[in-house]
Amino acid sequence: MGKVVVGAVVICAAAVAAAAAVVVHRKMREAARWAKAMEIVKEFEEKCATTMGKLKQVADAMTVEMHAGLASEGGSKLKMLISYVDNLPTGNEKGLFYALDIGGTNFHVLRVQLGGKDGGIVNQQFTEVSIPPSLMTGTSNGLFDFIVTELAKFIAEEGPDFQLTPGRKRELGFTFSFPVMQSSIAFGTLLRWTKGFSIDDIVGQDVVAELTKAMERKGLDMQVLALVNDTVGTLAGGRYMDNDVVAAVILGTGTNAAYVECAQAIPKWHGLLPKSGDMVINMEWGNFRSSHLPLTDYDHALDADSLNPGEQIYEKIISGMYLGEIVRRVLCRMAEEAAFFGDTMPTKLKVPFILSTLKDAVSGQLPFVK
Repeated sequence: MGKVVVGAVVICAAAVAAAAAVVVHRKMREAARWAKAMEIVKEFEEKCATTMGKLKQVADAMTVEMHAGLASEGGSKLKMLISYVDNLPTGNEKGLFYALDIGGTNFHVLRVQLGGKDGGIVNQQFTEVSIPPSLMTGTSNGLFDFIVTELAKFIAEEGPDFQLTPGRKRELGFTFSFPVMQSSIAFGTLLRWTKGFSIDDIVGQDVVAELTKAMERKGLDMQVLALVNDTVGTLAGGRYMDNDVVAAVILGTGTNAAYVECAQAIPKWHGLLPKSGDMVINMEWGNFRSSHLPLTDYDHALDADSLNPGEQIYEKIISGMYLGEIVRRVLCRMAEEAAFFGDTMPTKLKVPFILSTLKDAVSGQLPFVK
């Protein structure tokens, strides 16, 4: 009996030792995985580093490109587009105003009743509509017909709180957040698409004319009075609230900046100087590129796989459309080299742009972790 007990104890001890060895091995393997994952993150962090010295280099390089863009068309990666907006709101505006903002994967329609100097914003309503991905790479007619249909719905729902001046036609301010070459306040040809759009038949065409034709097709009686970039519109909105505002920056699906420039400091301006002496410049800084930008292997790979390789480099490293994709690529490497999610990579993690920094991140969701 004693020998049986001793034998059982020996067997149990061996089993415990084996189990302990498995646990230790697993812990060591997990530690190795974690160390490798942290190594990947640390490397990414170091290559993205933007010290004050680095930021100064980037700022100096951008300043050089700004001057070159103001000097001549095509003289710089920064278009430095003349907006033909030489007067900004004062806060004294009064009446009913409409706006259409096509800014990326969504567009917004707004109506606002302004009460003048003492009344401010009396009332406003807006709606947001998602653009189906198929329309982002389809035809101009398909895109603008969809937009005008939603615009017509919005106007049809107008309540009694909004009063149009008798005899006045509905007038629309059109914010179009893509690179456009303007020759007047209500005329602009599309230079190229950004933010995942690719509709060839409208490049080089007047976007106001395309919107107007869509309104005629849909029987919507409305006139486009002004075409502005979203950054210019943001600047105008800021000036309405504060007369000291002179610049605006967009950090959303894409990125851009606009500011008030002295008209005499624009060598490529050949018309009569505006009475105000000022001109709002749409920088289109999303296309900025410099050897001083901290580009990583992930950034280069994302650019190579994009719809517009070599373009919009600054936008691709800082804007909402691309940040989630950069994170996904880092996570893929962690999954492949460090088994960060276990022995099998999550299927959804392999899907480009599955990580959104525009909506999913706000709600705290990681859509690929199932």
